[in-house]
Amino acid sequence: GATWLGQAPFTETPHVFQNLGDGTYFHSGLLAIRAAIASKANITYKILYNDAVAMTGGQPVDGTLTVPQIIEQLKGEGIERIAVVTDEPDKYPADFPNFEGMTIDHRSQLDAIQKDIRKVPGTSAIIYDQTCAAEKRRRRKKGEFPDPQKRVMINSDVCEGCGDCGEASNCLSVLPKETELGRKRTIDQSACNKDYSCVEGFCPSFVTVHGGQLRKQRSSVTQPVAIELPEPTMPALDKPWNVVMTGIGGTGVLTISSILGMAAHLESKGCSVLNLTGLAQKFGAVVSHVRIGQSQQDIHAVRVPAGDAHLLLGCDLVVTAGEEALAKVNRDLSHAIINDYESPTAAFTRDPDVRFPKVAMKKAIEAEVGEDKTHFVNASQLAVELMGDAIGGNLFLLGYAYQKGLVPVSADAINRSIELNGVAIEFNKQAFTWGRRAAHDEASVKALLPQQKAPFKPLQKLNEIIEYRVNYLTQYQDAAYAKRYKTLVDECHSKVSQVDKDEQLIKAIAKNYFKLMAIKDEYEVARLYTDGKFAERIKQQFEGGYEMHFHLAPPLFAKKDPESGKLIKKEYGPWMMRAFSLLAKAKRLRGSAWDVFSYTEERKMEVALIGEFEELMTKEILPNLTAENLAVAVELIASVEKIRGFGHVKDAAVTQWRQKRSELLDKFYGCETSAVHFVDLDQVV
Repeated sequence: GATWLGQAPFTETPHVFQNLGDGTYFHSGLLAIRAAIASKANITYKILYNDAVAMTGGQPVDGTLTVPQIIEQLKGEGIERIAVVTDEPDKYPADFPNFEGMTIDHRSQLDAIQKDIRKVPGTSAIIYDQTCAAEKRRRRKKGEFPDPQKRVMINSDVCEGCGDCGEASNCLSVLPKETELGRKRTIDQSACNKDYSCVEGFCPSFVTVHGGQLRKQRSSVTQPVAIELPEPTMPALDKPWNVVMTGIGGTGVLTISSILGMAAHLESKGCSVLNLTGLAQKFGAVVSHVRIGQSQQDIHAVRVPAGDAHLLLGCDLVVTAGEEALAKVNRDLSHAIINDYESPTAAFTRDPDVRFPKVAMKKAIEAEVGEDKTHFVNASQLAVELMGDAIGGNLFLLGYAYQKGLVPVSADAINRSIELNGVAIEFNKQAFTWGRRAAHDEASVKALLPQQKAPFKPLQKLNEIIEYRVNYLTQYQDAAYAKRYKTLVDECHSKVSQVDKDEQLIKAIAKNYFKLMAIKDEYEVARLYTDGKFAERIKQQFEGGYEMHFHLAPPLFAKKDPESGKLIKKEYGPWMMRAFSLLAKAKRLRGSAWDVFSYTEERKMEVALIGEFEELMTKEILPNLTAENLAVAVELIASVEKIRGFGHVKDAAVTQWRQKRSELLDKFYGCETSAVHFVDLDQVV
């Protein structure tokens, strides 16, 4: 923030914010704040008290200051205003430091506080008190941090797949879930940091489960893992053996590199381990360089040079296919063992429709290493099926590479290193051995597994697509409502069949007309919570005494945020299930004079959309459809898929769709040239 002190007098910008970590604040940041106060600069320092030096790997802050000490220090420096925001405002005692102009609020109020504090002349500070989520998870695993008995679940039937939860949380533990009715969301419980910010997504599908515990996933494999395995021929160490490991933060990549390094040490071999940790961000890219030599004198640098990797051990496909990893391999020298499990990327938090480019990434790796020397194995999925937990996937991969003769230390040394690590010893040994078995005879390992469900595939036949949705709408309302749907779809089918040979248009009509008719109103949300399916999914994942809490913003009762004007979600207890039961039974009121929800602006808009779609089909598409504009018609109808979400999220989606509809209608009618204007230049002159 010190640069602002010299810049401020020469700009029209009246105020700036400056981020500052607690570690930086302690070692030198306070001096910058002192200078800002002395120069009377209009600046607000946002001090992130996250209890860790995150930039360099999550170390503890040297000489930690407490929040009260920082407050007293800033007060002594003469700061104008201090605001404390936190995820737990109630944790502060009654004797917490206080002075005029100081406030303590929940983190949800951060935006409003920022807008208010920037009006304060002089230097001010916001202290954001929340332990780093990745650090919380690490400490919980060690038993050093409270582990709240509260987990987030998503009712995927209620979910619209709008992606607002991803925008609210920026969390990759919110995973895509493909269904017949489009992409929805689910929570990866093994990776969840329990930050709970995803609940702030404006959607009634979020449930928090209080109490109880996750059911341990039990492997159905009864055969013991230990069988007689042939020992592979180890690589010669006439020169250092170079291993490049790639993965994502929070999955144990650094543990694997440490285990391999210790195994080399136990055999009195030379070893170096260099970890590039992606700023310690959970799900950030992690690359480890492990070099093993006959002696320590053989290793002259810790970084693997470009093109010198003997083994590329890819614990994550995306990071492995990146430029940094592929720069380390070459076709003459390298081998690759890759986990091809589809782990979502950060792009998914911003684009709910982004697709995983699995095929392209695998081809890129094979092109650099060679198809015959590249092995893809879904280590994460096999670890779940064999041992009940995907966290074993990385050691499974190491075992796979060992059995292929690509690791220059013995199995005994690796197992001893696992023991010295002291975490989940038997589990990790089993993961390593299962990896060896899979490399030796993958078919026999897969034969031990129960018959797998086929990967989800949406319905392809037109009659199946229509039948599924007719049955759904019958349950949604009644047979008459479903008949309205089928009548229009059948009418469209008969009129477009001559042009629509591949049935792309009629399938788009069948899917998107249904989407608009199956409005997720209060009655439908209640039905989807009480039909028994969601309760069964909860039962399959949790055991012990637990209860469900619901996070809702009922339009008739919810308050509006004074800053944004958006409805505020509120937590409702288990009694909400009884209210849902009553609402579900009252669905016959839908659309009648007694339907109190039908008078809301959102419901009026949703009902109007059905009419707009019907008019679009009967008055625009069907009368003017030709072979030339068929592709545009399909795109026009498919654009309805983007209308999703609830409340303000859906409002924004509808606005964007109507604009898109106008553009595509111009294109449909061949009006692309309507923006070209001819001018008589002589007349202009």
